[in-house]
Amino acid sequence: MSVTQRSLPVEPSRQAHRHGAASAPAGAANEDAPLLDADDATHLLIRTGFAPTPAEIGPCVGLTRAAAVERVLATARTDAGTPLPAWTADIPMTRAQRNALTPEARREAQRERSQHYDELRAWWMHEILVTPSPLTERMTLFWHNHFASGADKVAEPLLMAWQNALLRRNALGSFATLLHEVAKDPAMLLYLDGASNRKGKPNENFAREVMELFTLGEGQYSQQDVSEAARAYTGWGVDPDTWRYVWRPAQHDDGMKTVLGKSGPFDGDAVLDILLAEPQTARFVSAKLWREFVSDTPDPAQLDSVATRFRTSGYDIKAALGALLVTPAFWDERNRGVLVSSPVEFIAGTVRRFEVSYASTAMFARTSAALGENLFYPPNVKGWPGGVTWINSATLLARKQFVEQLFRATGETRPRMAGTTTMATENAKAGAVASGAMRPAPRAMPGGMRFDLDGWLAHFGLTADAVPGLSAQLQMQHAVLPLAPVDAIAAGSSAAAYLEALLMDPVYQLK
Repeated sequence: MSVTQRSLPVEPSRQAHRHGAASAPAGAANEDAPLLDADDATHLLIRTGFAPTPAEIGPCVGLTRAAAVERVLATARTDAGTPLPAWTADIPMTRAQRNALTPEARREAQRERSQHYDELRAWWMHEILVTPSPLTERMTLFWHNHFASGADKVAEPLLMAWQNALLRRNALGSFATLLHEVAKDPAMLLYLDGASNRKGKPNENFAREVMELFTLGEGQYSQQDVSEAARAYTGWGVDPDTWRYVWRPAQHDDGMKTVLGKSGPFDGDAVLDILLAEPQTARFVSAKLWREFVSDTPDPAQLDSVATRFRTSGYDIKAALGALLVTPAFWDERNRGVLVSSPVEFIAGTVRRFEVSYASTAMFARTSAALGENLFYPPNVKGWPGGVTWINSATLLARKQFVEQLFRATGETRPRMAGTTTMATENAKAGAVASGAMRPAPRAMPGGMRFDLDGWLAHFGLTADAVPGLSAQLQMQHAVLPLAPVDAIAAGSSAAAYLEALLMDPVYQLK
């Protein structure tokens, strides 16, 4: 059975996982919620990060929902711990220098830019794997998809590195600040043609997308609103020598405009403030957060509560997310195991869950691209649609091939090999290694990975060749799946074969 054959969202039995634990009724007060058990803590941490380790789960057990959510939110960072690739510190060529390049030099510069984009993807995958704040990277990924822009129209990877830092800096801060900064971000100005928007020849791309995709949503504005707003954004540009935002007053239309019923000689920032003043903006963004963290179908009443908290907080993202994560819907059993993991979540979750050693994170970035999520290269201005669209016959096969590669990387020698990178050592030295380029393993392994299978199975008192009993099978299911498996596993399977079958099960794609 494939994930696409399986009806999502689902309301399956969790007997193998919850042992009869009851779900909170809709509308139940937060103070009536029980203290978190290990399953609750796992649910919170896998939704707000990647696959959590027992060391991360333990401190949340026994806390109230509110206290556990606050603990997760308290980890938020505003910068990456992994140093950016060295080339991001280089001074970019000026326009005159670019124009003076020979044809061969231009081709070489293009090859170098392509290589830099690959290095940037590997760098971000490395940060995702070693970050002490998985929520920060989850939210940076969320905003990367919300404010979609990428390599197809932004030739300079340096600009996407700057944008990535901007998204992370504001990932759990003020949405109002984030919106204003993204609007003037050089990568966004190039991607949505804002840099070519000038008085007398307004370009409407950004004006339309900022309403439809970033704030209000489809059907909440008119074409006249777009045309008038486009005039307000004139004069915003990108310096061709420094690649930085520049204000060009001579190209700005300072005439009267009417946007969403408001009239005045607005500039771009004034129009953004008009959008932020609309209650629909808080509801639209809150609904996207709901679909990212809770389910595909928001509960109207609970969503209203989250949106109200978002708006009254002055667009504090952390406040909105905190309100979302304590809703009864987030903790409802019916909303567990109903979201499909994105390629980045699938890969990072597998590597983190099994403490996989690796020689380079470049292979993980390439795998993510093959699965449909090519970082810094969204499919279009709407970003990745996500959900069940992540899964089709080709991508599900590729996910299973990644699992097969993992099991081929168990190696003949059981002790962990010196020279490879492990999650434990990387978390200790995150920030000391740049670009995700790790020391090579002394013995070649498939894809540079190394999975200590016996070490992982030892937690269950098993070896790879042992046949697990029913109790051990249930413990293994519980450790890697959000729900009971849907595919039958051959009786008498060894522990290694049983684990591989669990990871091949469609439920492994869910969170």
